[in-house]
Amino acid sequence: MALLILPLLLTFLSTTSSTHGQPSPGYYPSSKVSTTGFSQSFSNLWGPQHQRIDQETVTIWLDRSSGSGFKSLNSYRSGYFGAAIKLQPGYTAGVITSFYLSNNQAHPGNHDEIDIEFLGTTPDKPYVLQTNVYIRGSGDGNIVGREMKFHLWFDPTKAFHNYGILWNPSEILFFVDDIPIRRYPRKNDATFPLRPMWVYGSIWDASDWATEEGKYRADYRYQPFAGRYNNFKLGGCTAYASASCRPPWGSPSGPTGLSPQQYSAMLWAQRNYKVYDYCSDPSRDHTLTPEC
Repeated sequence: MALLILPLLLTFLSTTSSTHGQPSPGYYPSSKVSTTGFSQSFSNLWGPQHQRIDQETVTIWLDRSSGSGFKSLNSYRSGYFGAAIKLQPGYTAGVITSFYLSNNQAHPGNHDEIDIEFLGTTPDKPYVLQTNVYIRGSGDGNIVGREMKFHLWFDPTKAFHNYGILWNPSEILFFVDDIPIRRYPRKNDATFPLRPMWVYGSIWDASDWATEEGKYRADYRYQPFAGRYNNFKLGGCTAYASASCRPPWGSPSGPTGLSPQQYSAMLWAQRNYKVYDYCSDPSRDHTLTPEC
């Protein structure tokens, strides 16, 4: 009897332990896009004295005098956009390190944006990864965000990890090491960004809201605060590409949606690591976010 029970017990333990480890998504969109060099695809946008390039790793930093940012040379109407990022350890409250799409310079006061933002923290608490979508000015003036926030299943200060955004006319997918953590489908034109956008990275002081709604602010005794980026991926259709251009797929099963294995991985991430969802926030006015 003991010999019969032992294999069953081992199988149970193996299955149980696998639910706590990072699952395989079965498909890796980042591998479908070639790496591009920073100087080939980006230029400094602001704070040039706070940017350094060393063998295709770009470091940008914030101190009391300035932060820094960079911007892609081309604008895109769809595609997969990613970078490997390593964050600073220690006290980083109030500091935002970001990788995002935006057309705020082309449409000031009425812009679109798709965000991956790392919200700085205190040494006793983990970073928060915030995903967000703004549509036609919802990030301007009276801000209507569409935030979904996560903790991570690893320490993002120890090594580089890959973060990606896949944006096509039907959906937006957010990835961490190719695990989809969020899918934002196009339900109607009013709640989905459709105009071309550029790709940005930046580090800046957002003390008023970044860490526990502004409870902890940037403390420049710990400056400089740095973000490191490499393994840039820009694959898709530029704003002036032909109508026949097709962006990379986010799934093995077609140009939109997720495979069952990817969907399972996304549920794992959301079940275990999601810490905020704007659609579930009772304090929000959901007449402004009809997609909920």
